[in-house]
Amino acid sequence: MLNLFFAGQGAQFPGMGKDLAEADPEIMALFDKANDVLGFDLKKLCFEGPAEAITRSDVCQPAIFTVSMACHAAFRKRCDVPADAAAGLSLGEWTALCAAGVLDFETTLRILQARGKYMQEACEAKPSGMISIMGATPEQLDAICAGSGCTVSNINSDSQQVISGTHEAVAKAAELAAAQGVKNVVLQVAGAFHSPFMTPARERLAEFVKDIPFGTPRIPVLSNATGAFHENDGEAIKAAMLRQVDSPVHFSDCVKAVMKPGALFLELGPGKVLSGLIRRIDRANAVANVQDTATLEAALPKVTA
Repeated sequence: MLNLFFAGQGAQFPGMGKDLAEADPEIMALFDKANDVLGFDLKKLCFEGPAEAITRSDVCQPAIFTVSMACHAAFRKRCDVPADAAAGLSLGEWTALCAAGVLDFETTLRILQARGKYMQEACEAKPSGMISIMGATPEQLDAICAGSGCTVSNINSDSQQVISGTHEAVAKAAELAAAQGVKNVVLQVAGAFHSPFMTPARERLAEFVKDIPFGTPRIPVLSNATGAFHENDGEAIKAAMLRQVDSPVHFSDCVKAVMKPGALFLELGPGKVLSGLIRRIDRANAVANVQDTATLEAALPKVTA
């Protein structure tokens, strides 16, 4: 069983996608197409940085999507083993839908440029933040949220969640967690993603996509909003993807839905964040990743084994 998992925001780094593109003119053409669609030199930002330029949501989201699709294209040129399921973390779910044929490359790119812009502007309109909570019991997590005013944004595993709120709420959550001996890390992010702070972004994105047709997936795709598979209906998928903007990401449930004997989780895109999360959910999970030519060569024998 082959599960394709696509990278989310925060995985970006200068140089991502460069060696895959330099090794294959068709991959390079994908970056050139992205430049044409977006109206700026995304390729240069991906290949050269600077790092601060690719951290903004309006650049980061189309950048990671393009690199992830480049990784997928490079993998597919070398391997025809069919995928049994696809998923992603936040923006990576959009990449999964594109890889599954629900949307084409250009349309997804335009949606993510808008999504990133609206989310960035929502962050700037109401300053907010996020904090990772590690090793808390459900009761401790509830107490930290109740005492700070934070809400849950990401359920990455049974032992790691991300909560969000105003900067004051995040600081209070850190204080409450420390008082209970719970490990926590305040995240360096633009704002409180997957929370009510993003509702204005969801409403604007709904207007942007209202006339865009969504197809049906060629392979099953998991929904962050529910942790279960998307319905086989384009309008239902669109509604779920809008809901994803300001509701919690059930990443752990997505992984558990496809955890079966012999399954391989293949992470496509920059970095190895998802591979780490998937292994944290169950150390027995087999993982591989493709982010450059070296990791592609290392992954192929695992997929075809």
